[in-house]
Amino acid sequence: MNVRRSATVLAAVAMLGAATPAAAAPSPSPSQAFPSALYGDKDPKFDGVWRQSLALLAQDTVGVKPAAKSVEWLVRQQCADGSFASYRPDPTTACDARTMLDTNATSAAVQALAALGGHDAVTDKAVSWLKSVQNKDGGWGYAPGGASDTNSTSVVIGALAAVGEKPEQVEKGGKSPYDALLKLALGCDGDGAGAFAFQPDKKGELAANADATAAGVLGALGKGMVVKPGAAAKGETCEKPGTPERAAANGADYLTKTLTKDDGHLTSALAGSKPQPDYGNTADAVVALAARGDTAQAEKSLRWLEKNAATWAAQSGPAAYAQLILAAHATGTNPRDFGGTDLVKQLNATGPAPQSAEKTAAAEEKKSDSGSDFFGVWWYVGVCLIAGIGIGFLFSNGRRKQQP
Repeated sequence: MNVRRSATVLAAVAMLGAATPAAAAPSPSPSQAFPSALYGDKDPKFDGVWRQSLALLAQDTVGVKPAAKSVEWLVRQQCADGSFASYRPDPTTACDARTMLDTNATSAAVQALAALGGHDAVTDKAVSWLKSVQNKDGGWGYAPGGASDTNSTSVVIGALAAVGEKPEQVEKGGKSPYDALLKLALGCDGDGAGAFAFQPDKKGELAANADATAAGVLGALGKGMVVKPGAAAKGETCEKPGTPERAAANGADYLTKTLTKDDGHLTSALAGSKPQPDYGNTADAVVALAARGDTAQAEKSLRWLEKNAATWAAQSGPAAYAQLILAAHATGTNPRDFGGTDLVKQLNATGPAPQSAEKTAAAEEKKSDSGSDFFGVWWYVGVCLIAGIGIGFLFSNGRRKQQP
């Protein structure tokens, strides 16, 4: 959570988004306009379903009822076989062999729609598709048939849990998602002890990856993106990751040590550049640690985000605001007063007004229409114009990805 998208696509998107001032991004021309139901105003080609799902999930988590048209937009992104692509500009056109299906987008949509309720047919079909593309090692890659990776496997586990499935019972060739995760967990010797790798390298070696570790801890715990603070966990030394619970404990220990070393946050760097704070993966790490009950470090890192993440979120858009909201929720922190920022208000401003706001506007319109007062009519028009100005800015984020 960057809560997770494709390892390559979202890491690049997140880094570029953090490095480029928001003002530098040109607004889409009328011919490039994106759907009005979509959250964010950046090109949704690689993350439309992902960021929409996170936005809706975060709103639901804090008691905000999303705009009906935004939920409907997400539902209509589903292909006939149950899968979701990263983004379909024309959902009336059937998916075909050229459609780039996306296990991460599918899993995020399942988690969001399951939380909102009333979409069992959609989520059941999506989960059936996920099961149909499960790899023989029990895991999933970003695209169907791709090698299993920690981030994709973990976000699918979250989707399974969201609809009441037991991940350990979802098997392919006798292997469950947990078997796949354990194969991607590092041992307790050498660099990166206790961490998860994203994928084995060409030689089959595992390299510690903080993003994948945050995802792996959640996956090993059988959790999705929305968690509550877990019971206080005891400090544990690294032991052979023979069970999902043991791998989660090892991963949490690795995250804690890494966060402590880096002043409470994770870092990332593109080739040839200096390491920069990684806000999205730090938020993911907070969620993972809180889920396991490692609340002390989770709260310290959240405090760092409160002080430092506002500019990143404003530049990155709805998925970034959603990640921060989910991190705040995981630690019992009020997202409406996050270092002086109302994250919920900021998220809502990147897309259609939530249903409560829609009803308020409709009531005002009815009240205005009921009278013949000329001033009252034009006062209402002025209010609408001002509101329109505030709704005009939007966008995305991702996974390693961007992922944790």
